[in-house]
Amino acid sequence: MSPAAKAHITKAPKFLLGALALFVLAEACSPARPAASTKSKATPELANVSLPPGVVLERVCVPSGPELCFNAIDDNCNGVLDEGCGLHTGLVQFTIAWSEADADVDLEVTDPSGELVEVGRVSEDGLVKERDCPGSRNECLGQNIENVFLDQGEPARGEYSVVIRVEKLGTSQPPLEVTLGARVGPKTFATRIRFKADDEQQKLVFEL
Repeated sequence: MSPAAKAHITKAPKFLLGALALFVLAEACSPARPAASTKSKATPELANVSLPPGVVLERVCVPSGPELCFNAIDDNCNGVLDEGCGLHTGLVQFTIAWSEADADVDLEVTDPSGELVEVGRVSEDGLVKERDCPGSRNECLGQNIENVFLDQGEPARGEYSVVIRVEKLGTSQPPLEVTLGARVGPKTFATRIRFKADDEQQKLVFEL
């Protein structure tokens, strides 16, 4: 092998080592890259609740039990109200149910922005109402349940006003029992409220 070839072989590694050193130095002097965030979004929690006199909010469920439809209760304790029953759900949800077919009860939820949640229209805080029972043409088929749920975005912090109002008792004999189910994040709650007359109402306030 010629001396020129030997010189080429011995110089090549020195060139590569120099380039590598420059690369390492450049990396060390470059601004630090921000680490990927692993923090998950906070799960909404119930901070406070205001109840009418005589109304008690409970967790009514059996972990090994079946889920029953159209009763506004998380029967099997999995954090979802009436799943598998054709109702929508969300991280915030309020549902009422009653058994008397011709009784007319309204669920009126006002979100933290002060907007009354309506059927088929998403509120400023992302809530929407489905079903208005019993319906003008008996659309609910005797399965009287009204449901307000978070359809878009993250749950807004603040107060959710929940009013249950009896439009008419119908042919049912008072008292009319209405079940309210509430979901906040992974937790569900329920209460049963009795009404004795038309236009009677009860108000609950849930604060996140």
